[in-house]
Amino acid sequence: MSIETDIKQKKFRSPYHRLTVNLIYTSNWLMYQQLETLREYGITPQQYNVLRILKGQYPQPIKVNAITERMLDKTSNASRLVDKLLAKELLIRNSCPSDRRAVDVVITEKGLDLLAQLDPVILEAEKNLQTLTPEEADQLSDLLDRLRKTEK
Repeated sequence: MSIETDIKQKKFRSPYHRLTVNLIYTSNWLMYQQLETLREYGITPQQYNVLRILKGQYPQPIKVNAITERMLDKTSNASRLVDKLLAKELLIRNSCPSDRRAVDVVITEKGLDLLAQLDPVILEAEKNLQTLTPEEADQLSDLLDRLRKTEK
């Protein structure tokens, strides 16, 4: 479907306005799909992002501020997310030996097991994107990268 059909709007100010609305709408559509996929596993997309960051760092610890720098959603409160994942025993938190004000975080076996369980589920959910060819997906990704290069 077109963005015009999905939001029942016939005209836009410009192609750039249409693009802006389409990007926001599509981003929310993707986020909702991920939210629905992860709900069954008791985690949010932001918590999933933290676990993926920790898995990429594993077995080395990472500081909470470094997690924040790597997160997809820069408005998320990484400390709060770490607390929630700690309560679910999906990570451990220790004081940093070199800086007592900092905290080191490491994913647990339970967290790694959850991610292993989620891998095929996420792959299945990504099939929704296969209306694009791999080449088109690369092209769209490159165009989005180019858009962000204009940030000031």
